[in-house]
Amino acid sequence: MAGVLHLTLLLFLPFASLALVSSRPAGDDDTAALTSTGAAFTATESRVSAGKSAKTTDAPTTGFTTGYSRTTTKPPTTGAATKHLTDEPGKTAEEAVHRKDAEEEEEGPLELARRPTRSINIGKKSKAVLKKPKVITKKTKVVKKTKGQVKKSESQSVASKETVPQCPPLGLESLKVKDNQLRASSYKRRGLGPHRGRLNIQSGIEDGDIYDGAWCAQYRDKNQWLEVDARRLTRFIGVILQGRSSIWSWDLVHTYKVQFSNDSLVWKPCMNGTEEAIFEGNQDSETPVLALFNTSTVARYIRINPQTWYQNGTEGDICLRAEVLGCTVPDPNNIYPWQTEPTESRDKLDFRHHNYKEMRKLMKSVNEACPDITRIYSIGKSYTGLKLYVMEISDNPGKHELGEPEFRYVAGMHGNEVLGRELLLNLMEYMCQEYKRGDQRIVRLVKETRIHLLPSMNPDGYEMAFKKGSELAGWALGRYSYEGIDMNHNFADLNSVMWTAIELETDRSKLINHYFPIPEQYTSEEAFVASETRAVINWMQNIPFVLSANLHGGELVVTYPYDMTRDWAPREHTPTADESFFRWLATAYASTNQVMSNPDRRPCHNKDFLRYNNIINGADWHNVPGSMNDFSYLHTNCFEVTVELSCDKFPHASELPIEWENNRESLLVYMEQVHRGIKGVVRDKDTEAGIADATIKVDDIDHHIRSAADGDYWRLLNPGEYRVTVSAEGYFPSSRTCQVMYDHYPTICDFRLTKMPKQRLKEILAKGGKLPKDLQLRLRQLRLRKLRVTTKAINQRRAAAAAAAAKRAKRV
Repeated sequence: MAGVLHLTLLLFLPFASLALVSSRPAGDDDTAALTSTGAAFTATESRVSAGKSAKTTDAPTTGFTTGYSRTTTKPPTTGAATKHLTDEPGKTAEEAVHRKDAEEEEEGPLELARRPTRSINIGKKSKAVLKKPKVITKKTKVVKKTKGQVKKSESQSVASKETVPQCPPLGLESLKVKDNQLRASSYKRRGLGPHRGRLNIQSGIEDGDIYDGAWCAQYRDKNQWLEVDARRLTRFIGVILQGRSSIWSWDLVHTYKVQFSNDSLVWKPCMNGTEEAIFEGNQDSETPVLALFNTSTVARYIRINPQTWYQNGTEGDICLRAEVLGCTVPDPNNIYPWQTEPTESRDKLDFRHHNYKEMRKLMKSVNEACPDITRIYSIGKSYTGLKLYVMEISDNPGKHELGEPEFRYVAGMHGNEVLGRELLLNLMEYMCQEYKRGDQRIVRLVKETRIHLLPSMNPDGYEMAFKKGSELAGWALGRYSYEGIDMNHNFADLNSVMWTAIELETDRSKLINHYFPIPEQYTSEEAFVASETRAVINWMQNIPFVLSANLHGGELVVTYPYDMTRDWAPREHTPTADESFFRWLATAYASTNQVMSNPDRRPCHNKDFLRYNNIINGADWHNVPGSMNDFSYLHTNCFEVTVELSCDKFPHASELPIEWENNRESLLVYMEQVHRGIKGVVRDKDTEAGIADATIKVDDIDHHIRSAADGDYWRLLNPGEYRVTVSAEGYFPSSRTCQVMYDHYPTICDFRLTKMPKQRLKEILAKGGKLPKDLQLRLRQLRLRKLRVTTKAINQRRAAAAAAAAKRAKRV
């Protein structure tokens, strides 16, 4: 009996020891050793015995909403577990999207019900399961396989969101992990080194340069590896893998192993029961595949060891891009705040990813907190019926005030570039809080500027990316509209209209340089124009915007017009008439952004924008016909730039506080640029009424603007002295010199235009009134002047005729 008891204790000893290790606090000394937490690590995984299922509540605030973990082992095999996600149990996506909106647009969105939970169904799982003190075991079957076959089994570790949040990515994609933290067994060349093995990194156009799209091993064997140094003890829970980004090559890893170490010398494999786990990789080069470890492991180093890969005959290379998921273990030696990297913002804002319902709810909460300075309105709907909500911030919401410039931020044109969306939601929260607190900078902005924030121009695309979650949406999922339209190429191409007119017209005085009309074929119902694009164009035409920025993601740079090259070249510097001021605008944002202005940062993908001080002419980067920036400049008075906010298009929720800190000052500084240059009101000299559509011309700048409906105008200019001429139909032109200073406030340059007599006469006679004395005198003077001119001409003709007759008589 004693022998049987002894044998039983030996069998159960591994599970007991694992349970003991996982129950100790992170601060214990033995956490410095390589530790593999077992089935009893309830904070990171939930296991159920064979034939049973368990459900956990998954909150999408972690940034991950879907993923699969597959491990392949040699026999004996384990059971399979799969994860299924549903947004709203019992409801289809169409029902959720097309739900009737009962609220009025001017009043903003209604209060929404609590967000639905996401259920995860766990399938069968064999092996031992720890259930309090009782252990249930089940024999595994040995499955015979032929040579070359691999028996696949799935294992899933699910984090209970009510106990411990899911671990975030270490930051290979976001560049939080530095190049010197990445090593590899070998690499083909510098452009395919370990520093290029980052999730979603994009290659250059040509293979062979220093900016290729993956880490690629020099040799084709199973001894190759990519190593990540977390620099401190980390609880690793999973890996995300991707193939090589290249338009010329197709390289990817099908299966791989994972090892851990504390000193990079002694390595311990990731296990699936008693066998070394083999994880499924990629079947295509772009789709990210998530593998969650069967048991989380505490270590400093992690290696990804490819086992099989796409052979491509004999030419296939071992290439991959990766992200590692892990939670940093608290270091008892770092007791001072300055010893740890900042992860939070001092501003108390809602730092998480907001889907459409949550976005509406947040905007409504801001409106309720600051009803005197905010207003929510909609400019239209997406293809699926989601409203394009705008938050207006002004001391008189809903009203254009004479002389007050209109400013806008637009985010989410590409639905998977989500950082701009969250920054604008944080910005409206921040401005509300600081206005109530009495921050003079914010108070001045609110009182002197009418601000419009459109956080999501492409809500349909965002919802697609949001369902996949951070790191798993890939590079393009959600970029396009529901109809598959890239909205940054969807605006009317007015550049070609302008350049064609310049080539055909010989008389340059007849050319226009502003307010180009939209081509008729573009406005037809059959035109392939997104409903979101039409809504934004109508918005631009209804409000006299002065300055704007379009927030994107995937790079760190600010681009300015033109975005389209003149001769359809792939790239060519194509400046506007306001090149110097656009460079000023771009520099204002880039120089105050904490990441862009860091001289030690590395390039995101395949172009080093540090060489250009993080600003570039859009066409000099790549050709973008039909961009919103060019359309805004050529069709309206508004100057607009594009801001690429982050290397990572969909940063994890844990990175949002730092991203807000990086961009807060830039967002505010750029808004303040709307007050540079000159502004004023164009009035009728007699009636003092504002003159709409008056043309404001600045000498030596071949781009005019027009006055708004009330006669007010804003002309963005750099400091200097300018000769300004204002003209309007039926009025005599007026010119004056305006001096632009370096002050925060613009220079006031008002104009009073005198009507031409003919125009005044038409207006008076149309009203059936009598001519005033000054007009009668003016008309009499004009008649006398005309009489003198005609009399002089007649006399000259008579004198010439007499002289000619005298010559003829003399000759005879």
